[in-house]
Amino acid sequence: MGGAEAPPPHQEEPSENGEKARPWKLSVFFLCFYGFMTALKPGEAFITPNLLSPEKNFTREQVTNEIMPVLTYSYMAVLVPTFLLTDLLRYKPVLILQALSQVVIWLIMLLGDQLLHMQLMEFFYGITMACRVAYSSYIFSLVSPDLYQRVASYSRSSVLFGVFTSSVLGQLCMSLGNVSYSTLSYVSLGFVGFGLLLSVFLPWPKRSLFFNRTAGGERPAASKSELDRMKPAPGSASSAPAWKESVFVQMLLEVKNVVKKPRMRLWSLWWVFNSTGYYLVLFYVHILWNKVYAATENKHVYNGGVEAASTLLSEERH
Repeated sequence: MGGAEAPPPHQEEPSENGEKARPWKLSVFFLCFYGFMTALKPGEAFITPNLLSPEKNFTREQVTNEIMPVLTYSYMAVLVPTFLLTDLLRYKPVLILQALSQVVIWLIMLLGDQLLHMQLMEFFYGITMACRVAYSSYIFSLVSPDLYQRVASYSRSSVLFGVFTSSVLGQLCMSLGNVSYSTLSYVSLGFVGFGLLLSVFLPWPKRSLFFNRTAGGERPAASKSELDRMKPAPGSASSAPAWKESVFVQMLLEVKNVVKKPRMRLWSLWWVFNSTGYYLVLFYVHILWNKVYAATENKHVYNGGVEAASTLLSEERH
């Protein structure tokens, strides 16, 4: 009797591993590959030298006071709305928006020659950076909570490796190939164009952290546990007005619920201002490099090498 009951568990386990483990592994692998490819922008480390070069011919004062600030403050302005829409839209549309913004950035870098064009480019750069929250949180919708730390390390490592590879490739093109900034922009445009194609084929998550959608695309709603925490009253849900049950209202209630928690409120404010200040310093330092060592030849510009070294030393950037 005991021998007859032993085989079924051994027969079910391979099926479970084959049908459940394989899909999330493939999805995580594809997402990590997407993160690596979208980080390949060899011209990114050389945007400031490009703006100051004879190819674009902007002055240091224009880059410092009129172009770079647009990036930082547009990022701060769109970060919170992007965060809210990321969960509501289930990540993929925000990643597509990010990929589209990157394509627009490099198109403007190639075709734009006026101050307004560069300011518009920096605005789209702010959108691109704000949308990174979608990539960071997307992967958690693909796996169970016990795998969060593991898959987060995979996704983060793939992006950092992409940034390192991109910086090294850009530096090799500049130092050994002595290519022009426009050529480097064309290469970057090709990579981000491929990234846009990859974003279209990303799988649709069946759930998100706060708001869920059914596979059939029904009206989204906040999860029951979240609603119960926000509205602990025992009354029937059908008695509430329709507008109170809308996703937008529930989203605002969720934000209100977060704001009530001192630690969460402090962390959120710290994240917004810290990341904004970080990017402000990061991109202004490129201007400082140009002032300290104003290279007259492209092959003597070492921004890519510095970016590669900082990424290798685990500097938090992307």
